[in-house]
Amino acid sequence: MNASDSILDVRKLKQYFHVNKNLTMKAVDDVSFQIKKGEIFGLVGETGSGKSTIARTIMGIYPAVEGEIYFKGEMISNQRIFRQNKKKVRRNMQTIFQDSAAALNPRMTIEQIIAEPLRIHRLASGKKELQEKIDRLLLEVGLDSSLKSKYPGEISGGQRQRVAIARCIGMDPDLIIADEPIASLDISIQAQIVTLFQDLQRKYGFTFLFIAHDLSIIRFISDKVGVMLQGKMMEMAPTKELFENPLHPYTKALLSAVPVPDPIYEKNKKILTYDVNSLKPDGHMTEVLPGHLVYQ
Repeated sequence: MNASDSILDVRKLKQYFHVNKNLTMKAVDDVSFQIKKGEIFGLVGETGSGKSTIARTIMGIYPAVEGEIYFKGEMISNQRIFRQNKKKVRRNMQTIFQDSAAALNPRMTIEQIIAEPLRIHRLASGKKELQEKIDRLLLEVGLDSSLKSKYPGEISGGQRQRVAIARCIGMDPDLIIADEPIASLDISIQAQIVTLFQDLQRKYGFTFLFIAHDLSIIRFISDKVGVMLQGKMMEMAPTKELFENPLHPYTKALLSAVPVPDPIYEKNKKILTYDVNSLKPDGHMTEVLPGHLVYQ
């Protein structure tokens, strides 16, 4: 895929944190990937693998130690360039966080929360249009307009996440970064939110970076998947290819542990293990099949 085809292009990204003079944590170590326009890219890995650090670096919360990040063809990893285009980037690249309670201002009503970015970016001309947009956005995420006067603490976790999604799509962004957006929700609510994401993505056509540790959800929602371990990308391929033909032993180990709704299969299945000490510190991603890259 050419860089010109992608909305987001991450090249050799490194993000290190200096804990003390003797210890440096390599949270993200030489990671590259591209996301095409309209694609849902699933980033999966266990806790501490570097998924959320990648998201925060893309968003400009952490400055990149090394590497380059291009959004719609413009470099945003350079802090000077990012500051110059901050407002435009913030509008076109929206984020949905895991903890909706922390992401929403508890002192603002639902109406104020959704209206604030619309006002800042001047996406509504006058009070009447603003109210119409807020009502439409609430409807699109499955909420009643009667919730407008409520505060985040007065509604459920699933409803709060829907408010966060409404605020996000109100910007009509090109890219949405969802960092573990369903991890704090009940299982029944998780399925509803994932289905909502799919419906909205089909309607609006935004590009989606979906970060999770649940392989079943990633398989259901993603067009393409990247598997991370200890700050490195282990394997990357189209979803069907990765799940049916995993090549890296870590990916195989992850997939072997995924529950299957078949008691006989579950009873007899063998869960594989992966020795992280066997991970090569100086390896690199190699394309072993068309569009299928493996860390070697």
